[in-house]
Amino acid sequence: MTQRHLAGARILAQGLAGPQRFSSPTQAAHAFGAHQGQDLPGVMASLALRTGGDLDPVLAAFDRGEIVRGYPMRGTVFAVAADTLAWLTELCAAGPLRAAIGRRGQLDLEDHHVGRAQEVLEEVAAEHSVPGAGRGVLRKELLAAWEAAGIPTGQGRGYHLLGELISFGHAAYGPWREQETTVVLAKSWLPAGTDLEGAFGGEETAAAAELARRYFTSHGPAGERDLAWWSKLPLRTIRAAIPLVADQLETGYADRDGRLHATAADARGGDGEQLWWRPGLAEEYAAAQKETMRELLLPGFDELVLGYRDRLYLMDAERHVALVPGNNGVFKRCAIRRGEVLGTWTRKGAAGKRTLDLTALRPISDPQRRRFAALFTAFPYTVA
Repeated sequence: MTQRHLAGARILAQGLAGPQRFSSPTQAAHAFGAHQGQDLPGVMASLALRTGGDLDPVLAAFDRGEIVRGYPMRGTVFAVAADTLAWLTELCAAGPLRAAIGRRGQLDLEDHHVGRAQEVLEEVAAEHSVPGAGRGVLRKELLAAWEAAGIPTGQGRGYHLLGELISFGHAAYGPWREQETTVVLAKSWLPAGTDLEGAFGGEETAAAAELARRYFTSHGPAGERDLAWWSKLPLRTIRAAIPLVADQLETGYADRDGRLHATAADARGGDGEQLWWRPGLAEEYAAAQKETMRELLLPGFDELVLGYRDRLYLMDAERHVALVPGNNGVFKRCAIRRGEVLGTWTRKGAAGKRTLDLTALRPISDPQRRRFAALFTAFPYTVA
């Protein structure tokens, strides 16, 4: 069974119901720490849905250099506030970066290829990497420049090199142009002094504490194992960090339906795991419960689905298979009501005449379908 009340509290915490919690996409990106971002139209929509539903402010924040994409955690692309990317990558990306370096041999890449790729990147991107004015370099332009310099880019080599350079802190994905976020130089595009040394004096525990604070206030109720899965930081690091921010959080336990309680004994049927959340959330949920149970259309890879180690609070195993066919890491868009996934959705029809194609995984009434259709009409798309 699903945990409806846990889902409702998380929907409210994430800014998907109730009064608009985040005044701008930049504030939302900062508050979350990171938004799963390999599906670019999806993460643009995720940010828009949490900040009034308008896509233009999201694109403008990327153009101004306030939000970027990078590889801060898990070797996966995330959308991150520009003042967060450098220190978060230093904190969390060491393991995936070692794995990427280990794959060089399989791609016939050597150290000199990476060094030369960085030099060419700096040559072609420098003049396009001035925040607020630069428009970045398209990936196809960068790969062409690498090929011209004798750096092989075929069979995934180019994208591997770019991923390494971003993980090393040399580059980032910045402004929106031609349906993608372009490549910029991190040293000029990201705010100065936002690396681990500049932001936290090099103290990893302090940085982990700030990440924990952002995660629990945006994703909570959630536990330390959720944060460990999401960030891939060791539990020992997280357990050392949480006490530094515990006075800025509330804590308790969820019962079998996801209702929050102060003690594990009161949370009957729960798993006994200690959870953390932002102050006042439980009271706000009690007042806004009905609103959190309304219909939601979410893009694929949204943090409500991917932000936790166990997604079955929103659905059963059968529906999870339908959401992620073959468990291949590709998530369909989901339709949610009363804190559970009712179906998946896509668009059909010619450009300009798109309609909602909703596949029910649980019964959906005609009035519910009409409400989902209204959400579809207002959904923030980056492409026609």
